[in-house]
Amino acid sequence: MIRLCAPHELAEAHSRGFVVDELQVVAVRKDGDVFVYRNRCPHRGVALEWQADQFLDDSASLIRCARHGALFLIESGECVAGPCEGDALQVISSKEDADGIWVDL
Repeated sequence: MIRLCAPHELAEAHSRGFVVDELQVVAVRKDGDVFVYRNRCPHRGVALEWQADQFLDDSASLIRCARHGALFLIESGECVAGPCEGDALQVISSKEDADGIWVDL
């Protein structure tokens, strides 16, 4: 397992981008849980954000691709609107404990 950050470094209703072994990932905290995905839109294979750590829509309830406007459910990565509707973000196996947020690549 590879440590992304300390638990307090990912606040509720926020997102952060990380590079792990040359792989870009995004972590989002929603309702106390952490969800981690590959930072790659299934539509064109581009990174999801325009600005660092800006992955969520204005309501902080969906992940948004800044390039195409596609919207993804935080809990599953499923695209619910936009050019890749029906596709999904690639899930990265993760866990959280008192020492950090961890991913298993």
